[in-house]
Amino acid sequence: MGLFSFIKNAGAKVFGIGKTDAEEAAEAAARKLKQEETASRKLEETITDLQLQVEGLNVFISDDTATITGLAYNQATREKVVLVVGNSNGIATVDDQMTVEHEEPVAQFHTVVSGDTLGKIAKTYYGNAMKYPVIFEANKPMLTHPDKIYPGQVLRIPTLD
Repeated sequence: MGLFSFIKNAGAKVFGIGKTDAEEAAEAAARKLKQEETASRKLEETITDLQLQVEGLNVFISDDTATITGLAYNQATREKVVLVVGNSNGIATVDDQMTVEHEEPVAQFHTVVSGDTLGKIAKTYYGNAMKYPVIFEANKPMLTHPDKIYPGQVLRIPTLD
């Protein structure tokens, strides 16, 4: 008989079995949107559970970018919220659109590399490894122990008073 050509997705329309490429794409997009909404709500819950004070907090995730809005109590809170969101799996970029109620100096940020310790980081930024508790305290409650940092994690490095 030979080779016959057919319209690939016509069967889904004629017999009601399977799905067209457009239907599959629409369902995949809906699933992705639902996952992003769920991740956004979980991040908002985490921020609230960590007792970071942000009025009108909203986290919106699209692809690998998170946009954060709201009124943070102070600059440290703002930076910690950015770190909670940015250090989450699947987030590559954070668009910080929060405002701050009580202004204070902006901290520096450090991305942890293999072999880093809070002492080494303190030595780099402050010239004194024994200042590592300053960095530890600045990153609470995200850090629970000074030795529990990992490569790729971003840390706040506040200015010394």
